[in-house]
Amino acid sequence: MCIHILASNLFTSAVLQARKFCGHFLCFGSSSHSLNRLSTMGCGGSSEQKQREWKPLEDRSCTDIPWLIIFTLFCIGMACIAGFSISTGAASRLISGYDSYGNTCGQKNEKIEGVELSGRDQTDNKYVFFLDPCNIDILNRKIKSMALCVSKCPDRELKTYTDVKKFALQNGSELCSYDIPVYKYPSHGERSKKCPKLPVPPSKSLPVFHRCTPVDISCYAQFAEAFVTFVSDNSMLHRVIAGVMASKEIIMGLCVLALVLSIILMVVIRYISVVLVWMLTALVVLGSLGGTGVLWWLYVDHRMNLTNQTGTTPTPQQQLATDNVQALLVYAVIATVFTVILLLLLFFMRKRVALTITLFHVAGKVFTHLPLLALQPFWTFLSLMLFWVSWLGVFLFLGTTGSPVQSEETGLVEFRMSGPLQYMVWYHAVGLIWISQFILACQQMTVAGAVVTYYFTRNKSQLPMTPIVSSMLRLARYHLGTVAKGSFIITLVEIPRLILTYIQNQLKGKENACARCMLKACICCLWCLTKCLTYLNQNAYTATAINSTSFCTSACDAFVILVENALRVATINTVGDFVLFLGKVLIVSCTAFVGVLSLNYQRDYTVWVLPLLIVCLFSWLVAHCFLSVFEIVVDVLFLCFAVDTKHNDGSPGREFYMDKALMEFVENSKKMAGRDRAKADGDGGEMKPMTRGGGTFA
Repeated sequence: MCIHILASNLFTSAVLQARKFCGHFLCFGSSSHSLNRLSTMGCGGSSEQKQREWKPLEDRSCTDIPWLIIFTLFCIGMACIAGFSISTGAASRLISGYDSYGNTCGQKNEKIEGVELSGRDQTDNKYVFFLDPCNIDILNRKIKSMALCVSKCPDRELKTYTDVKKFALQNGSELCSYDIPVYKYPSHGERSKKCPKLPVPPSKSLPVFHRCTPVDISCYAQFAEAFVTFVSDNSMLHRVIAGVMASKEIIMGLCVLALVLSIILMVVIRYISVVLVWMLTALVVLGSLGGTGVLWWLYVDHRMNLTNQTGTTPTPQQQLATDNVQALLVYAVIATVFTVILLLLLFFMRKRVALTITLFHVAGKVFTHLPLLALQPFWTFLSLMLFWVSWLGVFLFLGTTGSPVQSEETGLVEFRMSGPLQYMVWYHAVGLIWISQFILACQQMTVAGAVVTYYFTRNKSQLPMTPIVSSMLRLARYHLGTVAKGSFIITLVEIPRLILTYIQNQLKGKENACARCMLKACICCLWCLTKCLTYLNQNAYTATAINSTSFCTSACDAFVILVENALRVATINTVGDFVLFLGKVLIVSCTAFVGVLSLNYQRDYTVWVLPLLIVCLFSWLVAHCFLSVFEIVVDVLFLCFAVDTKHNDGSPGREFYMDKALMEFVENSKKMAGRDRAKADGDGGEMKPMTRGGGTFA
């Protein structure tokens, strides 16, 4: 939470670089109309740009068409990779499986040059059997155990090679290498290498992937080192699993409860936002004052004890006490300075806190007028899940794509891609980031378009029947290129961050302290840059929804507005984010409390750990998804409010668009500005005074 607030407060300095970046690079790909406009006024934000009139919801034109073409071509490349992996037989090898000699199970195979036992007819052998099922390197996707195609998985434990021989004769399923006759299983010299490891555990075939998997999966505990101790206790594991299955109705009910609480909170938060904000302010003030007072009390107490001690020669205990007194003095002074600065900030920013409360109040009204906003997380989650599942399927296909290669170390056959084809995996990985960010950006643009329509429609009875659907249609018709460009910028920052994170994990325990510190610093800086660019992108999408301008122009316009209201932006991000954090905690706490009562009512179930963890995790995710939409609504309302007050003053012909609650806030601000106009004009963090039309707003 503190890191997120820090990233928000660092927005102004980071966005200066983004603006410079926008002026040199992001202008590429703007539509011809936008490029002509930018060529006359510059992409850096000149005075002509500030004077350009905003015309909400009046003009609509396609934006960033070249970037839409680039994104479409990229998606076609992703589809080509999927088609290539399927056409080369990777899909059949993944689903049906293949043995260590390159034969795909369940079909006829062609001879592989240099591999003696390849090219066999495995039509009747549809299952993959591993001689040592616990010797599989899943992380590197390498099979350390020999694999064979068999007609039936062993359904009982085979303790000796004689049992293996009897199973093969009875079921026609040969569990040793193809070059060993069945009758030689007990006496063959290479049976320790080419026959299964004893005892052979009973196994079953997976429903879709035809692999013989041991019924007792405890041997796979090596791939989950954190759970070795827990999994090794079979009685505890069985009790937990049985308890989860027995309480599955309670778990599902609690998940639905978390969903309902999240929706209710988004509607009623406008009634409790005042209490939450001022309660937060009171707790911060009391905590800082109390902490400072305790430090000074400890300092005085330790100093008095040190003074009362007698002795001409200082002892080690006295020296230690002296050091403690000095340390307490330093801590007390630092805490005092921090408390004074905090109190001054709260005093001078109290009016901006009132704006945050008002925005929360109006955001609650938005959800009552636009109830379909509550369904937006569902569509986003569904779209992401469908994309991730398809991406994972193609990724697994790529793992079995390529030409068969016989390993010199083990003699087993593996399928590897060579030449330019091996870079398809990297292309596919970039697609995961870009398309995921594109889907999230589509949600932001859709919500922004609906809220902008609500805000800039004076007569709310004339709103479209479904503003969300109208916003989605406008996005699909005009602004997909803008969303593609914005998501690509986030991808450019995410890729090096993920690469550095991967390098850090690979070098864990091997690098020196300096290298470790530099890696963490670079990862942290890239993370902060990602957060700042995400916030700027979101406001750029709002500007595009208002004025139908390209991404570069919208980002510069939004940047100017945000810099003019820097202190208000910081207040909304700090106070608003903490209020939403309290909302998430409230939902998780209520769900967990009801869960404890429900599980306590079910007396036959005693292990509560896993069900409660599942419920709390799901409730947190649900609350995060829904309240993130609420946060987007608040940010969009703020930008609309800033644009409204900058270009309108309430005079005839320049009436405000804002809600009644925001209008009251403006009127109160005007009254306070009239009492102390000089102070308001000297406050650089407030909005610049409006002098057009005879009105003045600070």
